[in-house]
This record gives sequence, structure tokens and C-alpha cells, in this order.
Amino acid sequence: MKPELFDLSGKVAVVTGGAGIIGSCVCSGLASYGAAVAVVDIDAVAATELAGRISEKHDGKALAVECDVGNPASVEAMVETVTRDIGEIDILLNNAAMKCENLEAFFAPYEDYSPETWRDIMNVNIDGMFLVSQAVGKRMVARGRGGSIIQTSSIYGIVAPDQRIYEGSEYMGVTISLPAVYAASKAAVIGLSQYLATYWGEQNIRVNTLVPGGVASGQNDIFTDKYSAKVPMGRMAEADEMIGAVVFLASEAASYVTGQTLAVDGGFSAW
Repeated sequence: MKPELFDLSGKVAVVTGGAGIIGSCVCSGLASYGAAVAVVDIDAVAATELAGRISEKHDGKALAVECDVGNPASVEAMVETVTRDIGEIDILLNNAAMKCENLEAFFAPYEDYSPETWRDIMNVNIDGMFLVSQAVGKRMVARGRGGSIIQTSSIYGIVAPDQRIYEGSEYMGVTISLPAVYAASKAAVIGLSQYLATYWGEQNIRVNTLVPGGVASGQNDIFTDKYSAKVPMGRMAEADEMIGAVVFLASEAASYVTGQTLAVDGGFSAW
């Protein structure tokens, strides 16, 4: 395999949730392989700061775009801004997801879960996936040059959580669980990706799913220890360990890879 297969020079990449823990690492990683990157996030300040750092470090184009992925008008405006300012989109990492501002509502027991909270999470985690993939895919089809769409699921989109991990576990000081809405939305991402892979296959638009294992992001030591004990590699993931998988799926190295679900989970799903 030739190293240039991983070269993304001349490509335009969009990363939703681009200012988040995984998104920010992947934005920098894609830029390091030559792509011009649109950092798309609902947090305009964080997106702007990251785009500035990427442009300075990699001496290339990075664009910050504020977008609410659950809002059709906002998504359409984002796509128009990206194509106008840095070019037609070749790569999409459809990555935006949310917990909701009220962590206690997000982590509430299933029996007491609020329909409003359920709907809010679904609006981003799966409706947002639909809206962004639709808007970007439409442009890719019209352009006729194919493209790569990568959609972020979760380890809990392919396996059920071990509830024992969450006994005594906290996130940012709040007692946590794994909400059913999160698992359901992330499982739906995989189904959507597989559908789109077959729907757009003849247009050479490849659609795959990235499945990150647990990434350290504010959980307490109890959670970290319990989760790590269930991972064959014995630890949680680092966010930058997702970069290689995304670059592979985005590049010509994966030119015959579509409809696949790639778990970067340290072996968690193998047990």
C-alpha cells in the first residue's frame, strides 16, 4: 500500500461536533493529512478558537461554522457556507451528539425518563445525523465525484451497557448511568449508515460508522477503573486514538470500504 493513499491534500472535510473531545482531535488530524477542515459546532467561540489553532499549526485552511444540527435551516446554511468559503465537501464526519444541559435529567432512571429529554437527545443524535448527511450527500451526488461519510456511533450502539459499571460512578460530580436514549440513538446511527452505504453506493459515496470505546472525559476513578476492567487492553481510549480510523475511512486507502462498522474500543466488544 502506498503512503499517498492516506493523503487528503485538496480535500474538504466537515466535522460536526468539531469542537468537542473527539471532534477537535479529528479536525487537527485531518488537517495534518492535508485536508481543509470545517470545524462545525453549536459553540461558535470554541469552533473559532480551534479553527485558528489548526490554521496556524498546519498552515492551511480551517473554517469555523456555527450550526445547530437539529435545525434544517441551520444545516443548509452551514453547507452553503462551507462550499462557498473552502470548497465542495469531500469528507463528512457526522459526529455531533449531546447529553443535554441538565445532567440529572439526562442520567435519570428509565422509569422516570422525560419524553422532552428523550426528544431533545434524539433531535441531535439521530435527527441531526439525518439532516447533515442528507444536505452533504445531496451535494456529493450532484457533484458526481463521490465522497466519504463517516458517522459516529458508540460502543453502546453495538452492545448493551453493564449496569454494574455505573454503581458509584460519577461524571462532573453527577451520579451517572447509561441512558436508553443514548444507546437507542447510537444504534440508529449504525442502521442509517448501512442504509446510506447501499443507497449511495453506485454514486461512489462511501458511508461507514466509527464506534469509539469509552473516552476519558470527566468520569470519576470508580467509573474509570470499572470500565477499564472490562477492556482487554485494560484502559479507556484517548480521543486522539480515533484519528487513524477516521483518516483511513476518509482516504483512498478505504476506496472499497463502505457499509462497515469500525470499533475503536480496545477490544471491549470482543468479550
